[in-house]
Amino acid sequence: MKAFALSPSLLNFKSFTFHHSSSSNPLFPLSFILPSLSPCHLRHHRPIHRHSPIMAAASFNSERARAPPAIPMPSPPLSKFKIGLCQLSVTPDKDRNIAHARTAIQDAASKGAQLVLLPEIWNSPYSNDSFPVYAEDIDAGADASPSTAMLSELSRLLNITIVGGSIPELSGGRLYNTCCVFGTDGKLLAKHRKIHLFDIDIPGKITFIESKTLTAGETPTIVDTEVGRIGIGICYDIRFPELAMIYAARGAHLLCYPGAFNMTTGPLHWELLQRARATDNQLYVATCSPARDIGSGYVAWGHSTLVGPFGEVLATTEHDEAIIIAEIDYSILEQRRTNLPVTKQRRGDLYQLVDFQRLNSQ
Repeated sequence: MKAFALSPSLLNFKSFTFHHSSSSNPLFPLSFILPSLSPCHLRHHRPIHRHSPIMAAASFNSERARAPPAIPMPSPPLSKFKIGLCQLSVTPDKDRNIAHARTAIQDAASKGAQLVLLPEIWNSPYSNDSFPVYAEDIDAGADASPSTAMLSELSRLLNITIVGGSIPELSGGRLYNTCCVFGTDGKLLAKHRKIHLFDIDIPGKITFIESKTLTAGETPTIVDTEVGRIGIGICYDIRFPELAMIYAARGAHLLCYPGAFNMTTGPLHWELLQRARATDNQLYVATCSPARDIGSGYVAWGHSTLVGPFGEVLATTEHDEAIIIAEIDYSILEQRRTNLPVTKQRRGDLYQLVDFQRLNSQ
């Protein structure tokens, strides 16, 4: 509805009251007093632009844009720290892959990293044929899962947090693409099973159907660590903004996505999606890819990256093996959210994101 500037000569007023329909949010009835205007009056009077923060807050009802209401971002346990992104080459030799990852983690920690992120499927070739062969029963303990046993040991010895990329997991007769997060005491803090499986078909470019062998996870994963509250996704999960928005609504400081984008979608979407998730939610996004091996059946794009809460690329690399060390400064989060207060400007009267897991737990 437009508002028009009225001259004193317009004296014939009519009163109108509009009520929300039953399908709308019943915030309050909308009451207006409008003049009886002729078309010529409407043509010759300029619009009035109203900017009332109180009116906007009341009518937009931004808190209702998230159900349940968003959890305020907690104060992080530290304001600044270094993250290490270990872009690793992967071979068919599982023992070599584990030993190589061990060396990379130690190298990152020696350079000051308090959080280390590994790539997607770093202990196995990325193929449906390989997943069953290289899979580990993580819940069965160290003997059944040498990959996670190494991560647990190093997190404790080096006093660091490890977001352990992902490995094929065997559980209950099913295979999953699973990321394990270990705390500084070596204990398993969280386990994220890839929620959105990589089933794509781009004729003449790439076809890969993860669901031929893997089962989709059922649970978003957010975890409190010594370096803040982290939301976890794996590769294809980054394409779904709803998951990232749920993590932001749960108070995440940082999103970590181990991922192995390919040579078709990587150049087009890899950086774009990272920057989008960071910008949409005004938090940090870290990704870690395997290094590129043009001789393998699946060729990874590489380009592991850290993105800041304004969508700025803070650190990245090319496609070869690399260890990226970069600083995360959580004090920037509040600053950016003050600069662009989008969380307070959402239209809860028009749309709503529902976190069913939180809603059902209540």
